[in-house]
Amino acid sequence: MVDLDSSDYNPTPHVIPQGENATPLTVVGGDCTATEKLIIIMCGLPATGKTHIGNRIARYVSFFLDIQTKIFNVSDYRREMFGAKLPAEFFDHTNDENMQKREQACDAALGDLVDYMKQDGVRVGILDSTNSTRKRRTHIRNVLQNDHKLKCKIIVLESVVDKEEVIEQNVQFIKQNAPDYTGENAQEALADYHKRRELYMNVYEPVDESDGSHIKVINNQTFIVHNIRGYLPQKVVHFVMNLHSLPRVFYLSRHGQSEYNLLGKIGGDAGLTDAGLEYARRLADFAHDVVGMETVKDESTGEEKRVHRPARLWTSTLRRTKETAQFIKKEAITTHKWDNGDELEWVQFQPRARRNLDELYAGVCDGLTYKEIEQEFPEEFKRRQEDKLTYRYPRGESYMDVTLRLETIVLDIERTREPILIVGHQGIHRLLYAYFMGLPREQAPFVSIPLNTVIQLTPHAYGCDEKRYLLLSKEEMLKDGQDEPVTSMPMKEMADAAQQQSSGDGKTYAFDPMNPPSF
Repeated sequence: MVDLDSSDYNPTPHVIPQGENATPLTVVGGDCTATEKLIIIMCGLPATGKTHIGNRIARYVSFFLDIQTKIFNVSDYRREMFGAKLPAEFFDHTNDENMQKREQACDAALGDLVDYMKQDGVRVGILDSTNSTRKRRTHIRNVLQNDHKLKCKIIVLESVVDKEEVIEQNVQFIKQNAPDYTGENAQEALADYHKRRELYMNVYEPVDESDGSHIKVINNQTFIVHNIRGYLPQKVVHFVMNLHSLPRVFYLSRHGQSEYNLLGKIGGDAGLTDAGLEYARRLADFAHDVVGMETVKDESTGEEKRVHRPARLWTSTLRRTKETAQFIKKEAITTHKWDNGDELEWVQFQPRARRNLDELYAGVCDGLTYKEIEQEFPEEFKRRQEDKLTYRYPRGESYMDVTLRLETIVLDIERTREPILIVGHQGIHRLLYAYFMGLPREQAPFVSIPLNTVIQLTPHAYGCDEKRYLLLSKEEMLKDGQDEPVTSMPMKEMADAAQQQSSGDGKTYAFDPMNPPSF
């Protein structure tokens, strides 16, 4: 006879199809159905940040929502079909021959976009081009909706910049980084690009209601959202409202060596060792000399000098990150003026402890060494080796769980103008690094984030540049506690691959996890 009052009685349990390590729905497409698709048509004059916005959207949607996303850049098609070294006159709308060539490039990109969107499953396609005339935008919409009968939501995203200083800043960056001007004389490239922009201005027609659903971004300050509906389009709108195209930089640092690091234990809330405190002191000097300073040129004399710049400091709520930041000076340096005109007295490196930056929680394994986990929880140890990304510690978190709470952090980084020093943890920085460096989520758990090293990241329209500063070498520490057994590094081939990453300058760096070169 079955005891219905027994706590063990559960003949029809609720079984999650994805298993015990089910990933939060928000990071695998949220409420998107299998047939929901979105096409974003970029629009705007040259040097208005279109490519930057398109790339950031693609990165956000693919990394945080796990939705397939692809950019179809018409300029790439034009360079492949007709060469990269084309004079500004090629973009003269009164030249019929060149207009036909440009339309061919657009149609080639459009054709590939159509093929991509016809595939099964949720996906986002981004057509990156100036699309400066209403005629061109109408043609694109007709091809998508009438010729090919695509059942996709279409949004036109227009970027408008009318501040000369921002335009000039963007032009200078494009001159140095755009494929069209690789190896070109700087002054000649600058003059050519200005002429190209003028040719587009002669025919440019702003987006209006006749273009259908659209987002108009004006100087990254004013946003006009017209007839946007649905989960995925609304996520894109929210993300775009947090973007800006100004140059920015931020710095990732793990906490100094903790007492648990020394013992080889994971998690916990331990304080720093003597070596950890020494790193904290060196980090304070680095924050003052590098993060909080910049080089400016006196326009009248041409002399360069180092001056203070406003900078931010974020830590987790755990003891070891707060102790690592304790020696960083907090002082009022200037009256800071926001781009909306508000002014305030800026406190340099005012610490902000953020729960979202806390390390991945190991649950019942918190405070254990990897060897102890293998002995006490052999099945859990094996499951973690098989899939480190989605594995969830019993009563703890997985990397996918942490991804969910890092979305807010990333939005803050995307919208912040000032340099940020983030003193955090290995798991947290692995995900932040993977997001900004354009790595797949599957590689994130294997990214090298060593102790005693500051990683400088500079995102831009064409990728993200990386620079690493070694502040305390392994030789200066008696014992670092970071030599994990091979068995704690699942899928070793992925770890080895992730150990060598390409930076934004195209170079490849390989280094010991605890002792990278100082560069």
